[in-house]
Amino acid sequence: MSYRIVTDTSCDFPQEMYAQLGLTAVPLSVNYKNETHTHYTESWLKELYAGLRAGEPATTSAANPQDWGSIIRPILEAGEDVLVLAFSSGLSTTYQSAVIAAGELAEAFPQRKIYVVDTHSASLGQGLLVYYACKQKEKGLSLEELRDWCEENKFHLCHWFTVDDLMYLKRGGRISAATALLGTMMQIKPVLHMDDEGHLISVSKARGRKASIDALVKKMQELALPGENDTVFICHGDCMEDARYLEAQVKEKCGVKDVLIYYTGAVIGSHSGPGTLALFFLGTHR
Repeated sequence: MSYRIVTDTSCDFPQEMYAQLGLTAVPLSVNYKNETHTHYTESWLKELYAGLRAGEPATTSAANPQDWGSIIRPILEAGEDVLVLAFSSGLSTTYQSAVIAAGELAEAFPQRKIYVVDTHSASLGQGLLVYYACKQKEKGLSLEELRDWCEENKFHLCHWFTVDDLMYLKRGGRISAATALLGTMMQIKPVLHMDDEGHLISVSKARGRKASIDALVKKMQELALPGENDTVFICHGDCMEDARYLEAQVKEKCGVKDVLIYYTGAVIGSHSGPGTLALFFLGTHR
């Protein structure tokens, strides 16, 4: 039976990738300069990061059950089943909303199948899991087989990142004001990752920007699954030069062949701030 993969825009793909992969995505929204935005071009993201640097606030909203329903219902009406790969429940209510919508739609379409997977992932980490899921679907996996593959592999999807401005983590409640102030004065850059519950965890600290980027590469060297990382993803908060440096390092030291580099999307970027840099790959564990 035919089925579709549905995700949400927290996966931070460039717009053209949704069509290339045959994906349908539920939009998450950002309120910026008193306007609500749900689709983000590269030029608009650059404008957003410039505004964040200038102190312009941005707030975000999760997808609600109605948002999911409006996307999934037409697929069910067309006679297809659905696999939902949703933004981490550790960071958003988007996954719970997808579960609610799936339950309501299952009553209306008892002949159809709807499965919802909590990816415990975000940004291009979620995107990399979705990308691999699409590739598995192309190999002919059934709906249930692909659901099981995602459940089995999501905890191998490593998210390692650093930020340039600790004040954004302070505003989000991740660190104290005193820690942010002291770290800023001493040029301390945190190295963080996403744990198995989909929460952001500070793991270590590096002195200076280059050292923090090199720490991401070292983590990949330590954790990467052999032969499973020809393609990795990197996202950045309007710091392309740093992203290119990270790309060169993982190609040289980790044997990576292809790298997708794109902006940290508006939803994540509004909380992590300009200068965020993240590396996503498959590892032995998170």
